[in-house]
Amino acid sequence: MSDFTTRPEIAGTFGVVASTHWIASAVGMRILERGGNAFDAAVATGFALQIVEPHLNGPGGDMPAIVYSVARDKVEVICGQGPAPAAATLDRYRAEGLDLIPGSGLLATVVPGAFDAWMLMLRDYGSMSLRDVLEPAIHYAEHGHPLLPRVAETIAGLADFFRAEWPSSAAAWLPGGAAPAAHSLFRNPVLAETWKRLLREAESASGREAQIQKARDTFYRGFIAEAVDGFFRTAELKDGHQLEGRHGGVLAGDDLAAYSASVEAPQTYDYHGWTLCKTGPWGQGPVLLQALALLKGFDLAALDPAGPEFIHLVVEAMKLAYADREIYYGDPAFAEVPMAQLLSDDYNDQRRGLISERASLELRPGALPGYEDQLARTMAVIEAAGISQTGVYEPTMAHLAEKPEVEAPGDTVHIDVIDRWGNMVSTTPSGGWLQSSPTIPGLGFQMNSRAQMFWLTEGLPTSLAPGKRPRTTLTPSLALFEGRPAFVFGTPGGDQQDQWQLPFFLRVVHHGLNLQEAIDLPLFHTTHFPASFYPRQRQPGHIMIEETVGPSALEALRQRGHSVEEAEPWSVGRLTGARREADGVLKAAATPRLMQAYAVGR
Repeated sequence: MSDFTTRPEIAGTFGVVASTHWIASAVGMRILERGGNAFDAAVATGFALQIVEPHLNGPGGDMPAIVYSVARDKVEVICGQGPAPAAATLDRYRAEGLDLIPGSGLLATVVPGAFDAWMLMLRDYGSMSLRDVLEPAIHYAEHGHPLLPRVAETIAGLADFFRAEWPSSAAAWLPGGAAPAAHSLFRNPVLAETWKRLLREAESASGREAQIQKARDTFYRGFIAEAVDGFFRTAELKDGHQLEGRHGGVLAGDDLAAYSASVEAPQTYDYHGWTLCKTGPWGQGPVLLQALALLKGFDLAALDPAGPEFIHLVVEAMKLAYADREIYYGDPAFAEVPMAQLLSDDYNDQRRGLISERASLELRPGALPGYEDQLARTMAVIEAAGISQTGVYEPTMAHLAEKPEVEAPGDTVHIDVIDRWGNMVSTTPSGGWLQSSPTIPGLGFQMNSRAQMFWLTEGLPTSLAPGKRPRTTLTPSLALFEGRPAFVFGTPGGDQQDQWQLPFFLRVVHHGLNLQEAIDLPLFHTTHFPASFYPRQRQPGHIMIEETVGPSALEALRQRGHSVEEAEPWSVGRLTGARREADGVLKAAATPRLMQAYAVGR
C-alpha cells in the first residue's frame, strides 16, 4: 500500500477540529484558541455550518451528539431529534390522501430539535458565552461567505419553483430575483438579524447560564416560535413531490413550547478491545453495532482492506443489520426495541451463518419471538413501497446534481472535536434544508423534513404518532479503546452514514491505518434495504463502489452476484474523524471528496 495520502493526518497536542466545511473547522479552532473547550468549539462550528452549508442543515433541523466530558467522566448522547407535532396523527395525514409522507413541504415537518440541543451542550458542558459561539455565524450571515457550487446549483434548480410556489424562499435565496453564482459572496441578512435579536433578548438576563436559558425560551417560546406558529397556521403550499394541490402543515407554537432536548446513555458494543458508542434505536446507530457483532466471527485483519472479500463481508453484514433496523428500531418511548437480543452472541452466531460466498438478494430480518405480527406488518409495508427501477439515493452529496427538480434532497454535516483536556464531541447535524421546506418569513431559515421517516401504517415502531421521534439516520460515533475515550468520527449521507463509518472503523482497528489513510481508501455502500427517505424504495443486491477499487475487485464482486454500480473516483462519503492517543497526542483527518471538509489542529 502506498504511503501517499491526499492530505496529512493532522497531529498535535492542543486541539483538533474536523468538519465538512473548511470555514466551520477554522471557526471551531478559533474557539479553542480563545480558551474554549471542545463543546464550545462544536457549538460555534455547528452554527457556522448552518450558514455555509444551508442545503445540508439549518436552525430548524435536528442534531444528535455523542460526547465525552472529562469533568463527568462518562460518554453521553445529547438528543436533539424533535418529535412529531401533537396534530400529526395517522388520521390527519390519511385525510390528505397520503400513503407515504412526502419528503418536502410543510407536512414533512417535526419539532426542530437542533437549537435546544446546541444550547444544552453549551450550558451544561461548555464554558463560553452565547455571544462567543454565535458571533462567527452572525458574521458570515451578515457579511457573506463564498457560496459553494453545490449550493448555487441547488438554488438554481429550484429558482422557478421558489418564484411560483414558495415566495418566502425566493426572497431568501434569490437575491435581486436571480440565482446566486457559485463562489459569489452570499449573505443571509434576515437570519443574521434573527440571531442578533435573539442575542439581545438573551443578554437581558444576568449570567452565562441564564442567558443561554433565555435564548432557549426565545427560540421555543418567544418571537421565533411565534413566527413559526403564524406561518404554519396560514400557509398552504405545494410540496416538492408533486402531490395534488397545496397543503398546510401541522406544526404549532405549542409543539415548540413543550420541547426540550435530552441526555441519555449511549448504546454500546465491545469489539476487539474497543467499545463503540452510538445513539439508541430512535436513530439508526445500532446498525453499526449489529454489523460488528456479525463481523467479529471473521478474520478481517487477514483481508485486504480494499479487496473484494472484505467488501463482500461488510456489505452482507450491513444487509442483515439494516433489515433488522426496518423491523425493530423506533422511539423506545413508544415501542419495545429488543436491542439486547439483537446484539447478543446467540442471535448473531445464528445470523452470521446467513453470510455466504454469494450476495444475498433477499431482505432477511431476524424473526424474534413475540414480534411476529410486527415483522409481518413491516414486510407488507416494505413490499408495498416497492423496488426501485431507477436508483434510490437518499441524501448523498455525490448524487445531488442528479436529482430531478423540486425533489432535490438535502444531506447532512458532521463535526468532530477533541480539546487539550480530552473532552470529545461527535455530532451530525441535519435538516432545515433550503430546498426541502419553505423559508419562514422574517427568520431566514426553514424547518426540517424528518417526518418522512414515519410510516402511515398502524402498529409499527416507526408508525406516525404525536410526540414520537422519527427514526433518524443521523448517527455520530465515539469509541473507547481499552476503556479510554479515544476516537470520534462520522459522516453525512442518510442511510449510508453507518455503511461508510463501518469500513473506516474496521480499517483503523484491524489494519493499523492512520485516519487519513483509512478515509482515502475506496468507499462503498448498498441500497439493498428500504430507504429512510421518500419514496422508501430499495434495490436488492445493489452496491455502489468507487471505481478506484480496481477492475479485478469490481469483477470479483460481480462474480459473487452483487449488482455493482461504479461511482466516479472520490465521489462517495464525507467522513471525518479525530483521535486521542494514550500519551495525549491528538490526530484528525477529513475526506478530500467534494473538496469541502477539513481537519485543523495544532
